Formats: sequence, C-alpha cells, structure tokens
Amino acid sequence: MSAAPALELAVQDVAGVEVAASVGARRVELCAALGATGGMTPGPGLLAAAVERATAVEVHVLVRPRPGGFVLVDGELDVQVREVAAAVSAGADGVVVGALSADGTVDTVALRELVAAAEGTEVTFHRAFDQLAAPTAALDALAGLGVTRVLTSGGAPRCADGVDRLRACAVHSRDVLDGAVQVMAGGCVRVTDVPVLVEAGVDAVHLSAKRVVTDDGGPGGGGGSGYEVTDPVVAAAAAAALSVAR
Repeated sequence: MSAAPALELAVQDVAGVEVAASVGARRVELCAALGATGGMTPGPGLLAAAVERATAVEVHVLVRPRPGGFVLVDGELDVQVREVAAAVSAGADGVVVGALSADGTVDTVALRELVAAAEGTEVTFHRAFDQLAAPTAALDALAGLGVTRVLTSGGAPRCADGVDRLRACAVHSRDVLDGAVQVMAGGCVRVTDVPVLVEAGVDAVHLSAKRVVTDDGGPGGGGGSGYEVTDPVVAAAAAAALSVAR
C-alpha cells in the first residue's frame, strides 16, 4: 500500500500550529487574514513564535504582501525577496510564493530571485497557479526553477470540481518530470473531498479547517465579525480521511 498524501493546514496563529502537530500534519502554511483576503504574509512576531512552538510540524510561510492579483508592480519583488529572506532567517522550513507575468505565464524572473532568496529551503508556488492557461507547461518551468511544489485547486473554485486538471498535473509531474514538482490539492477542501483528491494522485492535501469565533470588537474593532481559528475536530477528521483513502 502506498503512503498517504501529506496533510498541510493553513493556520493563522500559534494555536493552529499546535493543532496541526497534534493531528499529524506534515506542514502548516502560516499566514494572516486568510478568510478576508485568501492569505497575507504573517508578522514577524507570529512567525518567530510559530517556529519556536513547531516541534513536530514544518512551518512554511506565505509571502504575499497585498491582496489582489499576482502580477507584481514596481517595488513588490524587492519586498517579497526581503520577506522570503526574513522567513528563512527566522527558521522557517519553507516559503509559499507566486508571481505571474502580464501574459498569464509564470514570472520566471521573479521566481528565480525568490527561489534564490530561499537559500535551499522548500518553495511552494501558491494558487496563482490556478490562473495559468497552460498548467503542465508551468510545471515544466517551475521544475527548472527549483520550485518544490504547487498548490492548486485544478483551476476551479473548489478542489472537488478541478479533479481532472489535478490528475493531469499529477500525471505530468510523475511521468514527465520524474516527480520534480509535487502537486498539492487545495481550495475549499472539505473532509468529504479527500478520497477523490487522493484518487487523483496528488502528493498532498491542503485545507484551512477553520471556524469563526464570535467576538464583538465594537465599532473600533470590526464589530461582531469575530476571528478565525483552526478547528481541531475538522483537522483530525481530515487527517483520518487521508490515512484511509490511499
């Protein structure tokens, strides 16, 4: 029987790191403002605390200084290179980055600098991948740049609806690239989606397993919007689903 795909959880606090470790996740993607923006670069204090507490799980840091699209404007590459270097210096096991050219292809110039700044730590290309018209050609380019894995929903709003493209990417990576770039399924993943994602042949499954805690911050604190936390019950259920769906 083959090994189960790895579990990665997107987390936004130290408690999320500890939940991930407790359920046997391989990695966390550490980020901020996940629900509101799709994820932003976490602050240095959170990063330092997460690395210190992560004794049984890898910490991979999202580097995304602003919401919106992935075509970089003047000065943004410099910022991202600095943030990658800072994450590595703080002890992160990897970074999560992404940049596109105006023509909708991988920005190879930017990626080359970001990979160099990572100094040998693992680099994940995030869901900017889902905006690419030619995903297998992008896998070829990313393999040549030294990227470790891609995070993708198969180009669909939900992973479960992008299975055909996920499978095609997994097959291309395995059969053409000899596994040089791992394919990690992520994007509105539910526990019930795990079996079909595993059947598609992906190397890892990524989800946030989050829930919202109601906490009224008043007129100066966002009102009653509350905040997101990693739900240990959902995280454990995802881990259990991965352990049997292989």
